[in-house]
Amino acid sequence: MSPSTTKTNTRLGRRTRAPKPLSRHPFEDDDTGSSDGCYGDVRCEKCGSGDSGDELLLCDKCDRGYHLFCLRPVLVSVPKGSWFCPPCAKRKQLKSFPLVQTKIIDFFRIQTTKETSQKLIHDTHKKRKRSSSLVVSKKKRKLLPFNPSEDPIMRLKQMASLATALTATGAEFSNELTYMPGMVQRFANRAAFEQGGMQVLPKEDVETLNLCKRMMERGEWPPLMVVFDPQEGFTVEADRFIKDLTLITEYTGDVDYLKNREHDDGDSMMTLLSASNSSRSLVICPDKRANIARFINGINNHTPEGKKKQNLKCVRFDVDGECRVLLVANRDISKGERLYYDYNGHEHEYPTEHFV
Repeated sequence: MSPSTTKTNTRLGRRTRAPKPLSRHPFEDDDTGSSDGCYGDVRCEKCGSGDSGDELLLCDKCDRGYHLFCLRPVLVSVPKGSWFCPPCAKRKQLKSFPLVQTKIIDFFRIQTTKETSQKLIHDTHKKRKRSSSLVVSKKKRKLLPFNPSEDPIMRLKQMASLATALTATGAEFSNELTYMPGMVQRFANRAAFEQGGMQVLPKEDVETLNLCKRMMERGEWPPLMVVFDPQEGFTVEADRFIKDLTLITEYTGDVDYLKNREHDDGDSMMTLLSASNSSRSLVICPDKRANIARFINGINNHTPEGKKKQNLKCVRFDVDGECRVLLVANRDISKGERLYYDYNGHEHEYPTEHFV
């Protein structure tokens, strides 16, 4: 597999502490330093420090301060629009997506032929047979298609958990890269532009990727559950045992030029194409359209404990001449285990030192 890809980080200092009006003698020494010449009485509600003023975020409701890195989940950049601190945000209750088959089918645009619908609801015991061309030999490092839960009710619960997270974050479901007007046209996504070249996904693995897409289109879902954790926010758990080398999901969202997102505060942008000519570099932006990949969290790759949590690898491949980002299990994953990957590839640009 090619080297891990990297989540792209940009920072916007718009909602951190505003400069305090000058009230001392103009020649008086500034003991706080240039970066903290701000509301001197504002302290982080978590750590009690007023240092790192450019990372001290103010609540739009109560005006209390919180360091980006003291929050749980950690914020790696200043959020766009209004932001409310944890106590103020608690007043807003998370609304679960209704566990209603027709609503879930409509939300995910699942194919609803009579045969498919009957299989989704009634065929709970029949095991899937995979074609011999997709049988994976670990020695050859071939990818495995995910193995859906056999219980259709459990699959509906898994889909409802993702629908809940997407709805709460204001995103639509999309299982493909999307090319929106005014952003990037599809022809700009060329793997040939990758600096140093990009590894081609083998034919057998392309078949596995396409099989997984077809299974999801008919409601056969990956065995994953999106849960909300007060420390990590939305995160993803395995809902059954997942074997090493299983294809978990593709990273999807709107494709845009990196140069257009330099001042974007999104914390989920993913490198898609790192071109020799930087003006051609592309990122995936899952803030408006996304799939479950958006909610899979990163490890703290500054600590041994953080590195031990990694059970996925994020890799970029050339698929039929286009760049694609895949999340693949890099070891066996037990039921109930949370999914993590390293947000940093070879670039090491993403700040993870404060991750849980």
